[in-house]
Parts: sequence; structure tokens; C-alpha cells
Amino acid sequence: MDALYIVFAVIAAFIAIILIRTAMFKPPLEKTKEPEKVSFDDGAAISALQELVRCRTVSFYDSSLEDDSEFERFVDLLPKLYPEVARVCTLTRLPGRALLFKWEGIEHSEPTILMAHYDVVPVNEEGWTKPPFDAVIDENGVLWGRGCLDTKLTVNGILFAANHLIFQGFKPKHDIYFAFSGGEEINGPGVPNIVDWFEKQGITPALVLDEGGAVIENVFPGITRPCGLIGIAEKGLLNLEFRVSSPGGHSSAPEPHTPIGILSRACCRVENHPFKMHISAPTAEMFDTLGRHSTFFYRMIFANLWCFRGILDMLGKKTGGDMNAMLRTTVAFTQASGSQAPNVIPPSASFIANIRLNPHDNIDSAVEYIRKVVADENVQLIVGKDADNPSVISETRCPAWDKIAETVQETWPDCIVSPYLMVQCSDSRHYGRISNHVYRFSAADMKADELSSIHGNDEHIRVEVAKRAVEFYIRLIRKC
Repeated sequence: MDALYIVFAVIAAFIAIILIRTAMFKPPLEKTKEPEKVSFDDGAAISALQELVRCRTVSFYDSSLEDDSEFERFVDLLPKLYPEVARVCTLTRLPGRALLFKWEGIEHSEPTILMAHYDVVPVNEEGWTKPPFDAVIDENGVLWGRGCLDTKLTVNGILFAANHLIFQGFKPKHDIYFAFSGGEEINGPGVPNIVDWFEKQGITPALVLDEGGAVIENVFPGITRPCGLIGIAEKGLLNLEFRVSSPGGHSSAPEPHTPIGILSRACCRVENHPFKMHISAPTAEMFDTLGRHSTFFYRMIFANLWCFRGILDMLGKKTGGDMNAMLRTTVAFTQASGSQAPNVIPPSASFIANIRLNPHDNIDSAVEYIRKVVADENVQLIVGKDADNPSVISETRCPAWDKIAETVQETWPDCIVSPYLMVQCSDSRHYGRISNHVYRFSAADMKADELSSIHGNDEHIRVEVAKRAVEFYIRLIRKC
């Protein structure tokens, strides 16, 4: 009987600890200060964005398919659309279609770099309901066009904000650089060349801001308010080829296992044995921030991960998606090649896996894990040339973070601002070698249909969102 009482006491203590930790897991008091109003010529801002979208700055891995005149047309438009920027800021052009504007401040020790790219991905014009480069605004106030979100919205937001402030006589406290790449979509050399330039000049930026998170609804379980997600790191990228060779031959007399069969078995083994869950620092900060605003059930989980990690791991494995991507290194098989004829066994066949590396992993450790899981010496693993380890993790308890977080809150007062781990790749990763104050936030409140149109057909954004992007950068620049 005494043993039974002890068991009951332990269970009761356990439940009490869970409930007490959950009750204490509450969000901090939110500031209620009314943000200062921002006014500018929003009609001119939208017209400028339309002009940028009309430039067919499509980048291809095969450069012979690119139209250099459209890229030059884009650059030539900038002094016409943003004359004050052209008058005050110096422009340095670097190889890789890189544009670097410098707006000299009162001081030069803590510069800010505002990033974007002006190249866009190709379009399948037949799949669009509106011409992709006409920048049409429909009767509902929606702007349609390739690049209106990714990321000419940002280019226009930065330059129109700067143009407005210069016209008003504003001069920043510190130097501000506008760094634009014309080859981000093809992993071009533009941004590495810009970072090289900063290194040679001995310049260490106090703040770097690139595309990334945004203000999004329904992004975290149990939260109904929009969340302003600021990426403080991004996962690494690895394209891994699985290749199997054979003597080939006629399919009428096959060996017990063909190259495709061996690859399929390797694929199943990898998919059935996902990488271990690692809650990285950015993800832990997101759980700690957003979890406090969630419903009681989810608050209980995120307040007691020491107890419920297994549940989180299981949910991630079962459902996949964004939450799982933030918890582990992910593997997606995306391409396959084999025989050119249905009755010929291929002498060589391959699968390509696109792997996104959790900050706890790196290229070498990921390849070694997959090699052990596949456990087949017939499968050769070949690392693709564009592999990158996870980025540097930037600070959140510092003035740089505070400037961005406060500006997001001022521009979207109802949102919850949180750090997060960006699962895609961006050009900002290159800045990790000169700064640990690199952040990823696209100044837009995006609905699901707008978000899904990026890189897809009918890319579009509400005009009111494009105006808020300018407002965001006006507020941010004033803090720099």
C-alpha cells in the first residue's frame, strides 16, 4: 500500500509540474504605444513597382537564354524612378549583375545593408491568366506580374523609401548600403562579389536585411493572430546524387536487382529513416516566443518539451511540412534518370535528393548518415557542386534585432514578432562571413494564395501590401 501511495504521489507531482510550467508559460506584456504615422506618395510608389515588374529580368542557368538588354533596362530605370537616390547615393557595379548603392551617413562605423534581388524565375506564359510582365492592377486592387513579390517588391520598397526620405532632407546616422543582385535565382556570383568588396574595404555591417519570413496567418498551431517571422538563420543545401552502374543489357533477361530497383530500395530506406530531430536555436526561440501565445494544449507541449519532445518528433515525421522541416534535416527525392528505352536495362541510373540541412548537421555528416542508412556499396553518393552548410545563426538580443522587430511591430501592430529558422536558401547566407547580424524578412503581409504564387503561375500581391513595404522601410531607415 505504501508503494501505491508513492506512485500516486509521484504522478501527482509530475502533473503538478506540467501544469505549473504551463501556467507560467505566458507571453510578456505587449506595448500599446501608437506608432507614428507614415505618409508618402503611395500612387507613385505603386507606379514605380509596375515599371520594375515590366522589365523581363529572367535569369537562367543557361546564360544564352537571358536577355541582357532587359537587365540593363532595369538599371537604367532606377535614376528615373528614384532620382533623389541617384543624386545622393553612389553606385558601384560589380560582376554578376551586382548593384551596390552607398548612402553616406553622419557616422561610418555601423553600416546597414538592405538587400534584394531583381532577377526573376522563368514563366510559363500559357499558365497565366494575366500577362506576366504587364504589371496589371485589377479592379480588386491586386497587382499581377512575375517578380512583384520575389523580390521587386523589396527593391521598390527600399529605393522609394530612401528617395522619399532624401527628398525630405533626412540623412541617416550611419552609412546605409542597398545591395541588389541580378542572379539570386541561379545562385549567381553577384552577392559573393559584394561581400568580397565589403571584406576588402574592411567593412563589418551592424545589420543586414534580406528576403525571408513575412507576416503570415495560421503559421503556428493554436495561434489565430498573424505572426511576423524574422529568419535568424537558414538551413544548408545539398543536392545528393544516388548513382548505380550495371552491365546493362536487354530487359528480357534481367539480374535479380536492376539499377532502378537498387535505387528504389535506397530511396525507401532513406524515407523510412528520417534524420534525427534537433531543435536548433532559432526553432527553440520560435517555440518559446509563439508557444506562449498558443492555446492551453500547445502551451503545455512547448512549455514542457523536456517531456513531450517525442510527441513533437512523431507529429513532425507523420505530417511533414514546415514544422517538420524546422525540426530536422529533410530529404526530398526530386529527379530520376535511367534508360532511354522501355526494354533496355540502363548501364547507369540515378536519383537526385534535395537535402536541407538542419543547423546541427553539415554536408559531411549528412552524407555519412545517408551512407549508413542505405547500407549498399552498389549505391554511389555524389555531392552536387552548389552544396552549402547551414548559415551562421544571428543574434536576437542586440540593437540590430530590436530595430527590425520594432519596425515590424509598428507596421503590423496586431502581429506577434518571432525569430525562426528559414528552411529555404537566400543570398544572405554569404554575409555570414562578415556579420552575425543577418536577418531575413520580406516586408509584406501575405495571404496563402499570394505566398503560393511565388515561383508559380499568376504571381500577385495586393497594392496595399506594396504600400506597406515602403512604409516599413521608411520606418527602418529612420532607425539606422
